[in-house]
Amino acid sequence: MTVARWETDGFASSLAAASDHTSRAYEHDVAEFVEWARRGALAPADVDHRTLRRYLAYLDTRGFAHASIARKAAALRAYFRYLHRHGALTADVSASLRTPKGASRLPRVVRSDEALDLIDRVAAVEDDGDDDPTDVDLVAHAVALRDLALLEVLYGAGLRVGEACALRTDDCDLRRRLLTVHGKRAKVRRIPIGEPAVDALVRWQADGRPHLVTDVTPPEAVFLNRRGRALGPRDARRVLERHPLPDGRTLHPHALRHAYATHLLEGGADLRAVQELLGHADLATTQIYTHVTRDRLRAVYESTHPRA
Repeated sequence: MTVARWETDGFASSLAAASDHTSRAYEHDVAEFVEWARRGALAPADVDHRTLRRYLAYLDTRGFAHASIARKAAALRAYFRYLHRHGALTADVSASLRTPKGASRLPRVVRSDEALDLIDRVAAVEDDGDDDPTDVDLVAHAVALRDLALLEVLYGAGLRVGEACALRTDDCDLRRRLLTVHGKRAKVRRIPIGEPAVDALVRWQADGRPHLVTDVTPPEAVFLNRRGRALGPRDARRVLERHPLPDGRTLHPHALRHAYATHLLEGGADLRAVQELLGHADLATTQIYTHVTRDRLRAVYESTHPRA
């Protein structure tokens, strides 16, 4: 069967169950491929496995990182699977499309003392209030309360940044110290949080959030930006940029999720329990963190044992 249209709108609609980040990335990746194919005067029915391999090689010559190429290959597999499933193509030409495995890289994991120091310094900013505050002071104080609550949730619960930003007031059962998290692929999980996160959320919601509310504020959003809108991932990254580590490094919010998982495993947590807490569909994804802890143990051994 020959099809003249690329059906990109239908594919975009099929991604409704994926996270916003995945949907945007896949739509962008597929649009780039379609543009490349059109430059070569290719119709969808003209594409075969060799065409897809040639496209990945083209991306490599343009200097894309392995991780980016792997993601684009995943987007193409999802796209051509969609075309085949909806009868637009007679075969799924992407079924065996693979990218070479590269080294699995994680950012340097934040040590527990570094994470605690970061949160303590943000808490110190929040405590530095004025006895007779102005409206400007109240907003600054509200932002400090929000920053502290956000960091406590990112590190104390290991949430993805998108999950933290999407939290609703009904998701926070602070009396029972539980969060309901809406994760990837529309999966929902309930995870425990500690007293510091509970205290920070209570103070933010009672003493901080009201000072950022505007006419455009979504009533169910837990975290707000300075304009009163729901906090977005970009806003969350700016929070971390304002609070660098003592050595000057600034963290990505995901670094706190890495730290959460690694510190749980170093403390003796069961791998499958950590998988559930992180919301990983595949245990192999969680096992990446065991490599980090083994590397750290080896470093400690080699730097301290006389026979190392």
